[in-house]
Amino acid sequence: MNKLLVSLVLSLGVAGSAHALQGDAEAGQGKVAICSACHGADGNSAMPNWPSLAGQGERYLLKQMVEIKDGTRVVPEMTGMLTNLDEQDMADVAAYFSSQELKGGVASPELVERGEAIYRGGDIATGLPACTGCHSPTGKGNDPARYPHLAGQHAVYTVKQLTDFREGNRVNDGDAMIMQTVASRMSNKDIQAVADYIQGLR
Repeated sequence: MNKLLVSLVLSLGVAGSAHALQGDAEAGQGKVAICSACHGADGNSAMPNWPSLAGQGERYLLKQMVEIKDGTRVVPEMTGMLTNLDEQDMADVAAYFSSQELKGGVASPELVERGEAIYRGGDIATGLPACTGCHSPTGKGNDPARYPHLAGQHAVYTVKQLTDFREGNRVNDGDAMIMQTVASRMSNKDIQAVADYIQGLR
């Protein structure tokens, strides 16, 4: 647990170095047509397997797009989608989606208690840290550190990401491997509960 906390602190210190481009939300609005089929014109995805991007941190979005384009993060469904966008284009798209309002969802009553317990307190028995340490008590994230906004995100999407981190299918969480470590300490039931809680978090 202590090693994980040290990794969290160290990653905060180095997170601000890359991708300092300034995005233009107005310019970005004219560049999101290709994104809207899956993510919605305003970043609110109608399909639970596609993430909603509205209200997401601008720096986090840019990081993900850059890493998807260069192959650091493998998302087969995004193949070719970013080919014609340069880094300024991606910064503008990130600024646009970040400026939009996330509509969010609701949590299942039967999962709320366990999901909230994990999100706010972690699990001492397994060494699982609380999600609030990086993603904030409100789920707004920490954009300067590129920790994503989670509140209101589709549970189906969050389950897939946590499972992919746990199974080593997603590895773009930096040298400290924070999310891979966190997810490795979660059961399928834990992942489902916290993802469902996050979906209803406001």
